[in-house]
Amino acid sequence: MLRELATSQPTGEPRRRWFADDDFDLIVWFDERSGVWGFELCYDRGRAEHALTWTAEAGYSHSRVDGGEPDPTTNRTPILLPDGPVPLDDIVSRFDAHSADLDAPIRAFVLDKLRRYRASRA
Repeated sequence: MLRELATSQPTGEPRRRWFADDDFDLIVWFDERSGVWGFELCYDRGRAEHALTWTAEAGYSHSRVDGGEPDPTTNRTPILLPDGPVPLDDIVSRFDAHSADLDAPIRAFVLDKLRRYRASRA
């Protein structure tokens, strides 16, 4: 189940909340009126990690997470690279199950955006 992590708030960026479990990371950004401005849902953590991002400004994007070099002496920051099709049926189903304990408005917002994206791809 997704649980909220304590995070610092970077200066100059929208306020955010971060939730995680063994399979997902969910970062939610808020506008100045505390409405959801965007989110990034990272899935398949520890395997072939991907990120589905939505913002009010840019809409949807789908990326794979490149973790950098596997060399333990090199510390590289993971980056997002454009990726292909999103397994939306699987993601919606799994996120629905993993997010039961999230704040209801956040959960409803993310599920709605995931379902709208799925419908737009059908």
